[in-house]
Amino acid sequence: MRSKIASLLAGVGLSVALASPVSAEGLTIFWAEWDPANYLQELVNEYEAETGVQVTVETTPWSDFQTKTFTELNAKGSAYDMVVGDSQWIGAASEAGHYVDLTDFFNQHKLTEVMAPATVKYYSEYPASSGKYWSIPAEGDAVGWSYRKDWFEDPKEMEAFKAKYGYDLAPPATWAQMRDIAEFFHRPDEKRYGIAIYTDNSYDGLVMGVENAIFSYGGELGDYAGYKVDGIVNSDQNVKAVEMYRELYGFTPPGWAKTFFVENNQAITENLAAMSMNYFAFFPALTNEASNPNAANTGFFANPAGPGGAQFAALGGQGISVISYSENKEESMKFLEWFIKDETQKRWAELGGYTASAKVLESEEFQNATPYNKAFYETMFKVKDFWATPEYAELLIQMNQRLYPYITGGEGTAKDALDALAGDWNETFKKYNRVQ
Repeated sequence: MRSKIASLLAGVGLSVALASPVSAEGLTIFWAEWDPANYLQELVNEYEAETGVQVTVETTPWSDFQTKTFTELNAKGSAYDMVVGDSQWIGAASEAGHYVDLTDFFNQHKLTEVMAPATVKYYSEYPASSGKYWSIPAEGDAVGWSYRKDWFEDPKEMEAFKAKYGYDLAPPATWAQMRDIAEFFHRPDEKRYGIAIYTDNSYDGLVMGVENAIFSYGGELGDYAGYKVDGIVNSDQNVKAVEMYRELYGFTPPGWAKTFFVENNQAITENLAAMSMNYFAFFPALTNEASNPNAANTGFFANPAGPGGAQFAALGGQGISVISYSENKEESMKFLEWFIKDETQKRWAELGGYTASAKVLESEEFQNATPYNKAFYETMFKVKDFWATPEYAELLIQMNQRLYPYITGGEGTAKDALDALAGDWNETFKKYNRVQ
């Protein structure tokens, strides 16, 4: 959800200067106001230098990005030529005719081979498994983990951990190990806690967090192509995953029942937790000594494997789509041809963008560029996503309503919550004639 923080976040990046196109062929790309949008403006400035076509990245705060986008789309306005939109929007935008069908472009340029497969599946394809594509993977993102290397590598801590758990203290390879480490470092008397996880239920924070457990426990949210949920969203694997997430919540700092990306970075910068969940997009702040006094002692790892060996992470990031009401669709397609080039994707990564190019991700140069790039590379080939059907917002609200009371308040059981969620989703799909 890619960073699926639309409709929720306050603006977190620097604003991008706006300018009027220098010609009728000037292009406008709409995105949320954050640092990746600034990096994209730097990138498109190079496109202008090469082609003479000005491209402006127009931004708005995350808090009104979704509303402003769909207000323009529903009015069939031509203010924007392209939008870097949430993967959740694909269903609504494509079914309403807002996005240009990019299937021929995808096939012509073999983008199913060029981009990391999971990013094509979730950023670009709709309906599920249809071979129809509406966006080019642009800003890859997913959930990963940061941790306090100095805590983990303290000889006394290492000795005590091995004596208690019988194996070496290291970044966890499994969720079971992560649970042990969280328990080990959870010391309220010392104001030191085991772990920071997503719990905010006002949009998709909690759901994204839980998805990391569900997918790695071998579970799924449903059959996206057939809209089936019975026995899937409430499977035994999912029950165990949600129970584990509830258990990890018990090792979080006090007052952790409404937390998302800001608080989870603060868990590291303010010496609160041994490990912290967050989008990779927010890890640059943790490597910067100006924003993280513990930068030298902060490490990163990919989402661990579940009990059966499955290892997946919840998808973040966005794809870039051409707006069907644009007066510059032909020029937009030329821009996309430039954007997908290997050298452009490499440059995008150098500037700070999160490329979805398989070739760039697999390169040693990329993986060694930052302390978290290797974990990002590993993750982007193992990501899964929430529903992209047009009624996704209702599905999201229902999942929050069912899981939040159990995870943060211990109300009922995980099985009860998931059984009720299956019932909710069945009714929603019937209401929208997805199923009979």
